Amino acid sequence: MDAAADTSLQDYLRADIVAADLPDLQPLLGARDLLRAFSTLFHGGEESVMVRLLVLRAIGERGQAPDWSPQELREHFAYLDPVKFDTVIGRLRDNDLLLWDGHTQRYRISPAGRQALAAIGMLLQFNREGDELAYVTAQIAAGQAVGRVRSDDLQHLLSRLNELREDFDQAVLSGSEHRIQRAAGTLQHAWRWIEKGTQIVEEISADLELDSHTHRVAQQIGRAQSAMLRQASVFQRALSQLDRHRVHLGASGLSSSDVNRFLRELDIDKLAGIADDLLTRTAIPAFMLAPIALDVAEYELVEREREAREDQSLPPAQAAPSAEGSPAAATDFGFAENWLDQLTALAGGPLADDASLPSTTLAAVVPHDNFSVSAYRLSLLGLIGDPGAENREGVSASMARLPLAWRVEPVFETVGHSGVAYMSRGRLDTLSEEELLRARQPRKRKAVAEEGDDAAAVEAAPRKRKRAVDSDAGNNEHDDKKTAADDAAPKRRGKKAAKDTVPTA
Repeated sequence: MDAAADTSLQDYLRADIVAADLPDLQPLLGARDLLRAFSTLFHGGEESVMVRLLVLRAIGERGQAPDWSPQELREHFAYLDPVKFDTVIGRLRDNDLLLWDGHTQRYRISPAGRQALAAIGMLLQFNREGDELAYVTAQIAAGQAVGRVRSDDLQHLLSRLNELREDFDQAVLSGSEHRIQRAAGTLQHAWRWIEKGTQIVEEISADLELDSHTHRVAQQIGRAQSAMLRQASVFQRALSQLDRHRVHLGASGLSSSDVNRFLRELDIDKLAGIADDLLTRTAIPAFMLAPIALDVAEYELVEREREAREDQSLPPAQAAPSAEGSPAAATDFGFAENWLDQLTALAGGPLADDASLPSTTLAAVVPHDNFSVSAYRLSLLGLIGDPGAENREGVSASMARLPLAWRVEPVFETVGHSGVAYMSRGRLDTLSEEELLRARQPRKRKAVAEEGDDAAAVEAAPRKRKRAVDSDAGNNEHDDKKTAADDAAPKRRGKKAAKDTVPTA
């Protein structure tokens, strides 16, 4: 095997596959010389192939004197152009189809060329339509005669029998008389070779020296041949059923099948000539809706043909994608991480001049790049203070743990950059440790606040009763209302103050 051939063959394989590791390729590599002979014969245009086969077959047909001198070749092929004939002889000689004996100064066909001629001769012998079954059966018969039955040849015969059986079944299901008759003719033509194949399979099955795989394939061939033999009765029943529905044209002896067969044999011009002056007006049924009829006709004439031509086979097998190339691994959190870095810098910034914690407006930090990024940054602010962040990891969990609080007012302010015209006015404040602890325990603060309110109400009740005893009836009613109002006002203010101190999370 030369380096150029190795390189060209390796180009068809994947980078991690070596040609020598493929079991199916080994028989072809072992028969490289014989395959090179076929490549020499059938390489190029059809005319060149015909001339090469003509010359090689003519040289091989002289069995009594297989050696040819150059003068004899020129005289025998005097009808060929001398220059082109020399080119053909040189090509056959350079590719080892013709051997040149320097002692006798004569040409002779090489063994590889003789094998190629024998194979081509058998192909030409079974050249008629339907003889492909005969060719495969002849190959098996030849192998069985010399004791070399190959499982591959049996598989070819089994495949062809299954294909014929499928075609016959489709012909019967179609209900077409022409398809059934054509299928019956094909079966009748192949009947001789089916019987011959049955005899060969019986002899193969009786041979105990063959391997189990070859025996199993031979049994499958026997079952397929039995199904083919039963197909003749199926055709006869289908034809009889069609004959019962055939329409005869009066006493003329003609039927609708005869007329159909006659019309099918005519070309398009003769059919158009028969149809001249027969229909002067197209019938338009009033019960048919034109749009629906047009849709049905479009499907039957266009869409059905388009679907038939579409390649609906499965795509070739591909390796599973790696984890690095999955959509989850390719998710970009760059904008979220950038926004987290800015918020972290704001929370850990220096104190203001009045010793207060850092604070800024939303309009100063949220808009960035374009509207999509700005809206994305604003939506991420909703994660701040999420109580479930303790059980998560990542950018969203880090943002939820930031010591920040933000609030929004029902007032718009103008922005005018980063794709944002205006947005709601709001602020982003930094929380102290004490405020952060209170913000993370909202339920506890609410329970403590309600308990303080109840204690204040209980303490105020004895004072009201004491004033009621010391005053008269008229002043008692007035004092009770005033005392209740005075006691309730601090209570409401205390609730509002406590509500304002709870940061927005």
